[in-house]
Amino acid sequence: MKKYILNAIAIFTFATGLSSCGDSFLETDNYKGVDLEGGLNTVTNVSTALNGTYYQLFYYAFAGNYALAIGDIPTDITYWNTKTGHFDGIYTYTFTDTDTYLKSIWEYGYKTADNAARVIQASQALYNNASDDEKTELNMYMAEAYALRGYAQLLLTNIYGHQIKVNGQDFSSELGIVIIDQPKEALTKISRSTVGESYEAIINDLKNALSHFEAAGKDRGELQYLGKAATNGLLARTYLYLENWDEARNYAEQALKIAGITTLTNDANAYKALYNSEISNSESMFALAITNTTNWSANSYGTLWSTYNFSPSPKLISMYATNDCRKILIDGRDKTSTESEPVYTGGKIAHFSSGNPARGTNYIVNAPEMYLIKAEANVQLNKLNEAKEALLVVAKRNLDIKSTNDLPSEKENLMSFIKDERARELFQEGMRLYDLRRWNERVSVYANSAPAIKFTYTNYEISNLVFPIPSAEINAGFGVTQNNWEKSFSVTRCNGRA
Repeated sequence: MKKYILNAIAIFTFATGLSSCGDSFLETDNYKGVDLEGGLNTVTNVSTALNGTYYQLFYYAFAGNYALAIGDIPTDITYWNTKTGHFDGIYTYTFTDTDTYLKSIWEYGYKTADNAARVIQASQALYNNASDDEKTELNMYMAEAYALRGYAQLLLTNIYGHQIKVNGQDFSSELGIVIIDQPKEALTKISRSTVGESYEAIINDLKNALSHFEAAGKDRGELQYLGKAATNGLLARTYLYLENWDEARNYAEQALKIAGITTLTNDANAYKALYNSEISNSESMFALAITNTTNWSANSYGTLWSTYNFSPSPKLISMYATNDCRKILIDGRDKTSTESEPVYTGGKIAHFSSGNPARGTNYIVNAPEMYLIKAEANVQLNKLNEAKEALLVVAKRNLDIKSTNDLPSEKENLMSFIKDERARELFQEGMRLYDLRRWNERVSVYANSAPAIKFTYTNYEISNLVFPIPSAEINAGFGVTQNNWEKSFSVTRCNGRA
């Protein structure tokens, strides 16, 4: 990986360092560089380097935009009105191994993972000679770095590897990612691990994060930093993909307990207010530090869902009941919008306090997802009453649903409702592609001709879809092998056409 993860990378962060008064670590324009090869020799420098790792995660080429967008864009719940060319190759299934978005996700995903590995390594080297107060700080920094690496590698594995479980079928022996268990030095020959090994590394990182939070006796308690609740939430998500229902449910419950979230709003105005600004979402456990003053402007996730012409698909819009409070975001249209060329106003990324979607943040780990994980896990464990209780917390966003008696009683119908509820609730959170793949859904994708929607490809077995490793990485010649992506691509192009 000469191009991305083997070069010495300078970590950049902002000179003010960490804030203790609630301001995010990205709210200044003054940068400070730390040399990763020899500069992480003090607790202060480790703190600075950790901020730099958040910056890599936050960057628009990774979780700030592209790595989330790719989980929704090529699915049945997204519509593109063709007025701009952004993400068009991904949406229309005409991507190649030179795709700019795939290249950027790979690059910044590995920058995040590699930087986190260096923070962990430096913290371990400093630990024995540190004071008690410094050990507390180092434990917290290691916890966050492990969680950052675990989350980065989960995104990379989902995007560049086969779904690990597909309705019980095990694909853990398929190729996954190059695991960053230690910093990689230049010119090192490397190879891809299996999907199963990649997931094992992800779980180990997230559990190590929890162990270090425990040793620190705290987390920061701020939405823009990974803490105990969000880390438990990421473990719940990971175990859901692994179809380990007991662990998925248990970690989801723990995330909600730590966050102190026992209910969700079902009032339309209160629901809209969750997305007023970067710190307004009381149902979230981790959000990126995108703000009024620090954002990616034209490259922002919010721009993609507004002036760059992506919006909820007519199929998704039709899935909301009339009295569903979430319609207040789904129905949002710009004054230039027409039925044939809809222009969305950002939805969850709208940043209503400013009215500028470019300033909206991405909420990464959220309470509604945890309730839906509990519901799905309990269905699979044949605990249908418990499943309905967890599902009801989210489903009551539709005011016509008042009790578990309003939810399906039979297992198959209840699971079908949960699938639809995940589409309704998790739109714009980058989950849909992996849900469709793990459920082995045959879907219609590449919608056109709004409002009388036609799908270009129908009945596509999306569980077979894998994205290509960027050709620049393959051509670097350091051992990364390519996916058999053209096979899944040709199925889409030739056999899935309507």
